[in-house]
Amino acid sequence: MTQVQSARSFLFVPGDRPDRFDKAVATGADVVIIDLEDAVAPETKAEARHAATMFISEGGRAAVRLNGADSTEHAADVLALAGTHNAPRHQLVAVVLPKAEDPDVASTIAEQIGVPVIALVESALGVARAHELARAPGVARLALGHLDLAADLGSGNGREAMLLARSTLVLASRAAGLPGPIDGVTTALDDTDVLVDDLAYARDLGLTGKLLIHPRQVEPTHAAHRPSEDEVAWAQRVLEAAAGGGAVRVDGDMVDAPVVARAEDILRRREG
Repeated sequence: MTQVQSARSFLFVPGDRPDRFDKAVATGADVVIIDLEDAVAPETKAEARHAATMFISEGGRAAVRLNGADSTEHAADVLALAGTHNAPRHQLVAVVLPKAEDPDVASTIAEQIGVPVIALVESALGVARAHELARAPGVARLALGHLDLAADLGSGNGREAMLLARSTLVLASRAAGLPGPIDGVTTALDDTDVLVDDLAYARDLGLTGKLLIHPRQVEPTHAAHRPSEDEVAWAQRVLEAAAGGGAVRVDGDMVDAPVVARAEDILRRREG
């Protein structure tokens, strides 16, 4: 649970490409997600499921994106991953539930497989039930699948169209005591500036993680979530001032409990 909740980068790797599993781990991504859903053709689903369970059972550390609860492949995914717990070296850290809409389904999956669930919100109903999903037992994070959500809404997938969804997931996560949600993918693989801009925008809204689709996106994601030198210096001044007790000011602003909490969070992120 701790690894999933503190993670910044979540790198997808296709489940039918086991030759890429170790390479994905070697990128330094906080969490590698072996994808059994969108990245895998119907005729190779069983092959991908076997590859994922073998990797995890033999000590490979990863999360797995299941096929959706309405898929004919879903039950087999759950059964196979639940079985990895019989392997003494298993390293399944979480499962990603696509098209998450029903909090009871999310909790049942967490109980059956025995690991935290990342609820991937990709529909209008999922957004509408975000607060329920965030409070569901076993759910560790919310994540946004903005491309599928846009298709469901019949809208664009740009910032203005997705602002309500992103903000809803941020509020639901905070109200439930979860870390900030995980933002959707950036599809511009060859333009780091686009990724960096997307990361800054999402971070400003309160999202604290990112779904990634290429190894070269890992380091910019980590860099975007590290506080700047100015932020660290400010946080240190705040904590030094607060240590003296009583009402204090730093840089002309009153230091109260929320300011101290923000300063502590900045120094925690510096260590990440």
